[in-house]
Amino acid sequence: MLLAVLAAAAMNGCVRHIAGDLHPFEISFFRVFFGLLVFAPVILRHGLGKLRTQRLRLHFLRGGLQAGAMLQFFTALGLTPLAKVAALQFTIPLFSTVLALILLRETFRVRRVTALGVGILGTLIILRPDVGGLDLGSGLVVSASASWAMAAIVIKVLSRTDSSITITIYGTLFMLPFTLLAALPYWQAPTMEQLAWLAAVGALASTHNLFVAQALRDADVSVVMPLDFTKLIWSAIIGYLFFAEVPTVWTWVGGFTIFASTTYITYRESRVKMQRPDRGVASNRREG
Repeated sequence: MLLAVLAAAAMNGCVRHIAGDLHPFEISFFRVFFGLLVFAPVILRHGLGKLRTQRLRLHFLRGGLQAGAMLQFFTALGLTPLAKVAALQFTIPLFSTVLALILLRETFRVRRVTALGVGILGTLIILRPDVGGLDLGSGLVVSASASWAMAAIVIKVLSRTDSSITITIYGTLFMLPFTLLAALPYWQAPTMEQLAWLAAVGALASTHNLFVAQALRDADVSVVMPLDFTKLIWSAIIGYLFFAEVPTVWTWVGGFTIFASTTYITYRESRVKMQRPDRGVASNRREG
């Protein structure tokens, strides 16, 4: 998980670096393109059988949501300090929890709702709208986080019938045309050096996804999640060393507040599931 978080922070730094030369929409397309190349050996090895699905519309919706989130997020990386971006990304679990309560009709619990309130407070501490702290880049990060959260809900529904490989491949396939259409009006032929940076973005993103999956396979979510806070530390270091960015105290305070809230929600949910194994089995049988 530590390596996954480092890869994500490094990817953000790479995007920030080349955002001055290429439009973020074009960077988004190449991020998806190189990410798809990573899955080419998987498709060749397992054949087209992994592409069989009865829920093509949901896959299309998920691809659109994630493409929209990436376009917003990569644009924000060129406008907002890396540490502030990392801190605001902690809102993704908050949005996911709210959407799960509304769309999936999950149970409202007092502790869960209280933790959500604390997380919202942390977001306001970072944005500080009362003193003009709400800028375009920050707004785009929050909007992207909401889109990623909606995509996560769709993935949760898809996981009831489709394998993780099928979900991942279709997500990448559908993101490709969305990002290409967005990039075409701003297209410029990248140089060899820029292509190298774009390939690095794709490789780091795939590394992050792979290591997160492995971490969650080897350890409980409640154990792995706290390590995600190091993203703020890595982002602050990269921002300071390469872009002369110094995070404000409000970024640290707000980021820690949001992170503590989302970690508590994750911990409580894992405890509830452990205490109700029979209910989980019955639910799985109904889904099957």
